[in-house]
Amino acid sequence: MGSPEGRFHFAIDRGGTFTDVFAQCPGGHVRVLKLLSEDPANYADAPTEGIRRILEEEGGVLLPRDRPLDTSRIASIRMGTTVATNALLERRGERVALLVTRGFRDLLHIGTQARVDLFDLAVPMPEMLYEEVLEVEERVVLYRGEPGAGSPVKGRTGDLLEVQQPVDLGSLRGKLEGLLSRGIRSLAVVLMHSYTWAQHEQQVGTLARELGFTHVSLSSEAMPMVRIVPRGHTACADAYLTPAIQRYVQSFRRGFQGQLKDVQVLFMRSDGGLAPMDAFSGSRAVLSGPAGGVVGYSATTYQLEGHQPIIGFDMGGTSTDVSRYAGEFEHVFEASTAGVTLQAPQLDINTVAAGGGSRLFFRSGLFVVGPESAGAHPGPACYRKGGPVTVTDANLVLGRLLPASFPCIFGPGEDQPLSPEASRKALEAVATEVNSFLTSGSCPASPLSLEEVAMGFVRVANEAMCRPIRALTQARGHDPSAHVLACFGGAGGQHACAIARALGMDTVHIHRHSGLLSALGLALADVVHEAQEPCSLPYTPETFMQLDQRLSLLEEQCVDVLQAQGFPRSQISTESFLHLRYQGTDCALMVSAHQHPATSRSPRAGDFGAAFVERYLREFGFVIPERPVVVDDVRVRGTGRSGLRLEVAPKAQTGPPRVDKVTQCYFEGGYQETPVYLLGELGYGHQLQGPCLIIDSNSTILVEPGCQAEVTKSGDIRISVGAEAPSTVGTKLDPIQLSIFSHRFMSIAEQMGRILQRTAISTNIKERLDFSCALFGPDGGLVSNAPHIPVHLGAMQETVQFQIQHLGSDLHPGDVLLSNHPSAGGSHLPDLTVITPVFWPGQTRPVFYVASRGHHADIGGITPGSMPPHSTALQQEGAVFLSFKLVQGGVFQEEAVTEALRAPSKISGCSGTRNLHDNLSDLRAQVAANQKGIQLVGELIGQYGLDVVQAYMGHIQANAELAVRDMLRAFGTSRQARGLPLEVSAEDHMDDGSPIHLRVQINLSQGSAVFDFSGTGPEVFGNLNAPRAITLSALIYCLRCLVGRDIPLNQVRRGVE
Repeated sequence: MGSPEGRFHFAIDRGGTFTDVFAQCPGGHVRVLKLLSEDPANYADAPTEGIRRILEEEGGVLLPRDRPLDTSRIASIRMGTTVATNALLERRGERVALLVTRGFRDLLHIGTQARVDLFDLAVPMPEMLYEEVLEVEERVVLYRGEPGAGSPVKGRTGDLLEVQQPVDLGSLRGKLEGLLSRGIRSLAVVLMHSYTWAQHEQQVGTLARELGFTHVSLSSEAMPMVRIVPRGHTACADAYLTPAIQRYVQSFRRGFQGQLKDVQVLFMRSDGGLAPMDAFSGSRAVLSGPAGGVVGYSATTYQLEGHQPIIGFDMGGTSTDVSRYAGEFEHVFEASTAGVTLQAPQLDINTVAAGGGSRLFFRSGLFVVGPESAGAHPGPACYRKGGPVTVTDANLVLGRLLPASFPCIFGPGEDQPLSPEASRKALEAVATEVNSFLTSGSCPASPLSLEEVAMGFVRVANEAMCRPIRALTQARGHDPSAHVLACFGGAGGQHACAIARALGMDTVHIHRHSGLLSALGLALADVVHEAQEPCSLPYTPETFMQLDQRLSLLEEQCVDVLQAQGFPRSQISTESFLHLRYQGTDCALMVSAHQHPATSRSPRAGDFGAAFVERYLREFGFVIPERPVVVDDVRVRGTGRSGLRLEVAPKAQTGPPRVDKVTQCYFEGGYQETPVYLLGELGYGHQLQGPCLIIDSNSTILVEPGCQAEVTKSGDIRISVGAEAPSTVGTKLDPIQLSIFSHRFMSIAEQMGRILQRTAISTNIKERLDFSCALFGPDGGLVSNAPHIPVHLGAMQETVQFQIQHLGSDLHPGDVLLSNHPSAGGSHLPDLTVITPVFWPGQTRPVFYVASRGHHADIGGITPGSMPPHSTALQQEGAVFLSFKLVQGGVFQEEAVTEALRAPSKISGCSGTRNLHDNLSDLRAQVAANQKGIQLVGELIGQYGLDVVQAYMGHIQANAELAVRDMLRAFGTSRQARGLPLEVSAEDHMDDGSPIHLRVQINLSQGSAVFDFSGTGPEVFGNLNAPRAITLSALIYCLRCLVGRDIPLNQVRRGVE
């Protein structure tokens, strides 16, 4: 990244809390700067202010804030911004109207019915981005050659279509004029099948622009992919956000003389590529900020660590982003943000609401970190603005942050240092709650010191941040210990060693500009242009020529656009992709053939088929060779290499590293003397033994005891992570360990679910996610259940406990059980539950159980789907399993289970399973998911010991009981205060008049309740009868909803009759 013309190059990451500025100055030296993103009392726009400060300091001339900046010394500005994300989250975009095919006005409002929080009593419907809907008289359908049909036309996909009704532009004109009169100037046009037949949308767009609409987003241009709901949301987001982005760009321009006319201004898109300022659109901007960090570590750490796979760990003030890079960017093409599903290429970045500003709580015996955040205003307590206690405050109390290393930008006047006193005072209030709980319980424990409480919160925050990393690695078949942890973000360096240890990683790489690596990534990023078209061709030799022709046309389009931006052809590269899936499935993979060169049996662009099979096997654990492969989309990604590269002259060491000061930091076991080093004084080859702190102006790196840091040739910090000092965790309840085990148990259930989703073949499990996975204690009591399907929450426990009682001693290693009978804890028959008892050396009985329940599309019966509305006998709904050994002695009983699935055909009017292949595949997937759970719990037992893990299974269940008792007491106290009785009742009726009566009696002193269903009608002659397991599931779900906050998701039944 040179500056031969003697001008400045700026790269700016505007985050939610801080804005980071990276500047290469004339002469090649680098300046970095961090400032608050929102500080209205001192400046209007943080990026402009950052540029002003650096120009002022470098030039030695005062530059007033109220005057536009001189751009004669600015060569380029690159920016990643949260403007689009914030506008979407806060619903501060443009006024938009939706134009949709007649009959579909409520399509986007209905959406997919996905709920953000499964337990929210008041389910918030995502606010629609549009405020009015116009239905367009038009209709295009697939051509079927039916009598009376018109002549077919060919769509972009190659499909034959019938234009049943052309666009009625005459009637539409008046409606659009009405919108203009009401002040709406932005439109989203979403017509059926426009991904393949765009002419109707184009006609509507032309008319709208002629009438004076300032922005028109056509779904066929925003993202020409099948599936109208996400395509419609994408077009609406584009219409809603792009004008807001354009307004921000215009206001940013006004801060400079000539409105940046002669300055190259590029914005980071969600896919990790840069786009010119005028081409920066809303639907491609939602991950603009986080994308810079992924580009940053992929361009630096990956090269420096010998191409070892990297986990990116970007811990900021509000949240933590984790990602993975192993030689190529991992993209997703459909993701949801703020209730809006976007179809657009985005880097695969997982976010957890745990950052430096995450708030700390003690709730019902649990240490809780986030998801609430203190934000930039008021910020953590130490910011001196009356903010709440946060992770940052905990680190400050532990001595891991030094106020003297931070600029004096805090307090109402933005002129004071961090306040350790405010942190201690805020944390003392929480510590009082903790110690009150510890000393007043049935088994009183010793109170914790303030430092022990702070340390507990840091450990819980670390475990929360490990969960998405495990999901990104273990759940996808990657070993986390084989990765390097690339740590960046202002808060990441304080947690890097602990995160790496928890995941078994032995190396942490922290770039010398880790505090603003996202900004550095912007400086190193390339300019990208993508072109994509829908397709519906089979992937066969007969279509390879067509595919090559379409890819060539898209490649020419990308090259032309990049050349128009000033890139010579020698700096432009292209990569071709095909969006492939097996016919009859809905799981398409966007694959590149860059590692699979063309053969005589592939397109000229590469062997996409081999790439698809290889990735499908890696992702899902199986392939379906007998099914043909279909091409859904063709895509080309063009890259213009910017030529900007950071040139570093390594600083040689001149003797041993100088200790700037020695401070006291708290670790497990107490305070330790901790030397402090200044990063700017360290040179290549310096080695530092932990514990120590390495500080620069933008971040603090904590090297924990047992770890060793060294300065690399490029000036970065590489930490060799040593084994953690042995610590004894006993069986007695420790609220800190309870919170950590809660995360670990939930992570196990979540990973089981991801394995099941990956390895299943049916649409019900892989796409509809109609499954649940759970972990159970030795008595069959539910310990943790990933929040999947409400009706499964309690019923699976009944299923496991039935098998324990039914089989008794007839449970052996290598057995896996299958059950779906309602009297054995089942729900409806298509929900097949697979249970694996887990044995441990030296134990004669299972030490815990894992189970997975999945909805199979068909298991026989009188109607396809095995859910007949008019059945009167259980056998009419398909195959019945009371207690069936699916695996016996480690052998999958395929012949026996096949016979059982076909058995309903022996009953008059019934059929056996209509899809045996999918049944067997999904059952194997459920066994595999259980096996993953066994492996993960085994690792937990190996780390802590069987007695400790089983003890904490019990503690977790008791904690859920405590949360429910607290809720029942609060409910009873509220009613008592209003003079209302502690007994409530309600009655409802089924369609046939059968009553459902419930009376609930609250015991205020015990925090317990009796749920009495006396008075409910008898069993009906039909299929609307709720067995015990279903009733318990409904009860547990309601109790969990009433608790109103995250608690360990288990049986919550103690204290309830």
